[in-house]
Amino acid sequence: MSSSSSSSSFGISRENLPSTKVIVSSAASIIASAVFFRSVIYELVPDSVQNYFSNLSNRLSSQLTIVIDEFDGLTANQLFESANLYLGSIVSSATRRIKVSKPPREKELSVTVDKNQQIIDFHKNVKLTWILISERIDNSPSKNATSSANLRRFEMSFYKKHKDFVLRDYFTFILKSANEMKDRVKTLKLHTVDYNGTDYWGWTALDHPATFETMAMDLETKMELMEDLDTFVRRKEYYKKVGRAWKRGYLLYGPPGTGKSSLVAAMANYLRFNVYDLDLGEVQCNSDLRRLLIGTGNRSILVIEDIDCSIGLKNRESETDDHEDEKITLSGLLNFIDGLWSSCGDERIIVFTTNHKDKLDPALLRPGRMDMHIHMSFCTFGGFKILAANYLGVEDHPLFGEIKDLLEQVKVTPAEVAGELMRKSEAKYSLSSLVDFLKSKQVVDC
Repeated sequence: MSSSSSSSSFGISRENLPSTKVIVSSAASIIASAVFFRSVIYELVPDSVQNYFSNLSNRLSSQLTIVIDEFDGLTANQLFESANLYLGSIVSSATRRIKVSKPPREKELSVTVDKNQQIIDFHKNVKLTWILISERIDNSPSKNATSSANLRRFEMSFYKKHKDFVLRDYFTFILKSANEMKDRVKTLKLHTVDYNGTDYWGWTALDHPATFETMAMDLETKMELMEDLDTFVRRKEYYKKVGRAWKRGYLLYGPPGTGKSSLVAAMANYLRFNVYDLDLGEVQCNSDLRRLLIGTGNRSILVIEDIDCSIGLKNRESETDDHEDEKITLSGLLNFIDGLWSSCGDERIIVFTTNHKDKLDPALLRPGRMDMHIHMSFCTFGGFKILAANYLGVEDHPLFGEIKDLLEQVKVTPAEVAGELMRKSEAKYSLSSLVDFLKSKQVVDC
């Protein structure tokens, strides 16, 4: 049966079908009428009645929308920042626009979502729909002025029944995920004293390659330190419960060249903490010391090297009025570390280094200030094997036995051993050079 006969069987012919022009005209008339009646309703129906039906519609809806503004008054909203970072990490092929930036002096690119882009996330089988809204607001009282700002917010929609799950579980997950992402990509900073800066600190990127795997130190001591650090960072609630500041103190002591500074860098790389290197010789007085300590950030390591050589740090028994002109005093340092500095931040580590532990005031060494004392010893055979693997890429060699015997007889630092291993490019020549060096040290020691 032809199409024409099929149409005619229903009493419809092509000649009777309306034209496209007529259809478009009719649709336009219907839309115009709807707009007209809507405006009439808004004019004639009281606001209270309109609000009632609007609220009724919202109550009948199964969806709930949470608004997350970029700012809470003048304070940045941490949840907005975390959501922006988290959503940038889960964009899919369906996302049509993203924003990419390169923060100053940072190594990694920052990826975030662009406005009006819908992002769908599934967390524990719950569907959550995000969209970033950006509105331009005129900040100027004058109509002729051009001052304006963008107000941004996230709107996240989901089924109402999941409200408690979102508030208690999902938002906590986002905050934690964002912090972990920032730790992974952030550029670690080495801060040094800079009196020209606004907070007395200047910084440069901390690119030290030291890790616990590359540290040539006693294996048992290394594992004990790593376990102590792991315990410290996960015990926030414990410190709060017992009423103590969330800080930890370490004393690194031993002869020069045993890797004290490298160990600090390994700790920073392990925890992803910034380092504040405080040279007490550059500090002019106790008030400047307080300002410097307040300027240190959370999740940081404050390092005071060669504490036994620091100017003005006399034993407290010897501090009298005659020492008022000293740059800083031991009492000033200890009181501030125990007092205000302890209460103005979280996850703080302080590291003192010294070549002569016996010269330190006992007040520095008590628990709560120096919780763990780590002896950085001369190079052992175990430490040598780590250095040989790092510098030469070898884990065994016929000369290892002779080197082991020599290391048990002479005292050499890991820095001295590393220096010998770097002299030659081939393992057999470097190891032979090390054997000769150890034998020469054996003669001197005898």
